[in-house]
Amino acid sequence: MSEEVLAILIMWSFIFVYSIFGSIDFGAGFWAMVYNNHKTMAGKIANRFLSPTWEITNTFLVLLVVAFVGFFPKGAYTLGTVMLVPVSLILFFLAIRSAFMVFSYSVQGYRKTMFFISGISGLLIPSLLIAVLPISQGGFISVDGETQSLLLGKLFSSPTLYLYVVFGLTSELYLSSLFLADYSRVSNREDAYRLYRGNAIFLGPLTLLSALFTLLFMAPEAGWLVDNLMDQKIWFILSLIAFCIAYGSLWWPKQNRPGIGRPRFTLLATVLQYGLASVGYGLAHLPYIVYPDLTIYEAFTATETFYSLMIMYIVGLAILTPGFYVFWRLFLKDKRYLQQD
Repeated sequence: MSEEVLAILIMWSFIFVYSIFGSIDFGAGFWAMVYNNHKTMAGKIANRFLSPTWEITNTFLVLLVVAFVGFFPKGAYTLGTVMLVPVSLILFFLAIRSAFMVFSYSVQGYRKTMFFISGISGLLIPSLLIAVLPISQGGFISVDGETQSLLLGKLFSSPTLYLYVVFGLTSELYLSSLFLADYSRVSNREDAYRLYRGNAIFLGPLTLLSALFTLLFMAPEAGWLVDNLMDQKIWFILSLIAFCIAYGSLWWPKQNRPGIGRPRFTLLATVLQYGLASVGYGLAHLPYIVYPDLTIYEAFTATETFYSLMIMYIVGLAILTPGFYVFWRLFLKDKRYLQQD
């Protein structure tokens, strides 16, 4: 395996991890806003998860950005230039969201505002982030000498952009519903569990339909990618099988538990589903970062820098991993925290 392929594999792994954690984090913010005054504990459970975890999600975002700039500086320059406005908006919403998440707990009068900011930004930030995918497929960047610019009119008139946004939002809400369903069951809140399970039952087929429509409308604008996706169809067949198993497990009986469904298994199988689809999409997109102008080989950093970054990431993850484990034990497993009123 070449250094370029290893680097993009690391990058894609960070993208996948952040997409899963980010979906759960942003989706939990939306559900906390929607169910803030609900008769069940659904809103409080979403906020209970959100309170300690949003900083962990931002940690993976920092790792992702640093990896991209370090491994593929030319790619970071291209996307950073053409997406200056979307990236600035993302940073703005992240800053506002983080500020309210920090200070609203000490200033009680801003808690309602915090729920609103967290919920709305939980929809806007993923919508802006997923815009990178249609742009990377080609046709939306104008190159005039060394000047690159984003064709905003063409981008906003493309149905592919909006279908990607719909797919991203349905996936976000589906994954967060599954996680919060499991979180509710561990917290012994069956009423909240039934509510989030119902949301997942509704959103599951919508994610599948939005993915299919995105593929159909992608063909005229990115025929090269559709052809490559067909060559990788085994990954998507396996992903569809994982979806069927995961979705069906929402009706499996649970021993020594009231109600039906196995949310923990459903969540893990759904993550596997997205992982398989991610592998297929990533392989189909290679070797391009932005089609047809920029490949991973053209954007790659110096070999010495690559190995220095690899050492840095190995050491950094070795330091962070025990911290992530302690965090999981304290906030995602400790029943004294999970079952508080």
